[in-house]
Amino acid sequence: MLPPGTHLTWSFSTRGMFAEERLAALRGLSERGTLPIEPLPGCVAEVEVCRRTYGNVGILLGTLGGARQVVAANVPDFADEVFLGVNITGTAVVSHRGRELRRASGDAVLFSRPEAGFVSSRPKPSSFLGLRAPRASLAPLVANLNRASMWPIPGQSQSLRLLTDYVRLVSRNETLESSGFGHAIATHILDLIALSVGADRDAEVAAADRGVRAARLQAIKADIASRFNEGDLSVAAVAARHGVTPRYVHKLFETEDATFSEYVLARRLELAHRLLTDPRLESRSITSIALDAGFSDLSHFNRTFRRRYDATPTGARAEASHSRTR
Repeated sequence: MLPPGTHLTWSFSTRGMFAEERLAALRGLSERGTLPIEPLPGCVAEVEVCRRTYGNVGILLGTLGGARQVVAANVPDFADEVFLGVNITGTAVVSHRGRELRRASGDAVLFSRPEAGFVSSRPKPSSFLGLRAPRASLAPLVANLNRASMWPIPGQSQSLRLLTDYVRLVSRNETLESSGFGHAIATHILDLIALSVGADRDAEVAAADRGVRAARLQAIKADIASRFNEGDLSVAAVAARHGVTPRYVHKLFETEDATFSEYVLARRLELAHRLLTDPRLESRSITSIALDAGFSDLSHFNRTFRRRYDATPTGARAEASHSRTR
């Protein structure tokens, strides 16, 4: 385990490899203990994975096909950890202590005693999320964590969906890579794991306040970022899409030192500035860029842009062009 706040990224892909090369590469990764994946008999493995570490939580996200993840029994490194595997799309078959489970899209399984070993097979390409965390960090949140060594979690679990979406969002957010939020992200992930498997009553309140709020805020921010070109990006519309009330959305943004409207405006201005200073878009009109950033009123755009950047849109574009020719 790494110090709180640590963030590491590692990726691997078999894309472009011949069958023999894939087999040798996977064997090398497995022998070094980097990635315990092997081809299924008679299959050519397709592997595309990215591993990240936030605080004391490890994340493995990607796609597997014609392959299986094999965690051998009695591995000392796993004696004090738990594993959660989420089958995002496709089908996986999980085997553990003689028991076999078929996991459909959205389903998950928690291994509270991974040192007993397990195998997760994916004959056809399917996307998945794997989480690895210290048992000591999760045990205070979940009553009788060791009462079962394998916990099936149905895909209709709202907490599980929030967890999956949250991890995928933070994994895509490059600004979090060096921002020092690793410990907070790890805490949110542990909260959402606990809620997915059944946090005890006291822990449930704290976990819902931390993990659920963080996950919903990230999801709403991603929603906003994908809809900048919609002039009417209202809090009511966003709240409806996420199944919450406008008041709840407003309360989420209280932790951001900005209202919902201020946040949307700031992100739209950042996008407009980025487009205006992009040399590939010099032929685009300022009106067109303002519309792409979600401004339907050009006067409002000019006024707020100048207030934010102490320059007109035309001036910002000219300054960027001049800087490139110096």
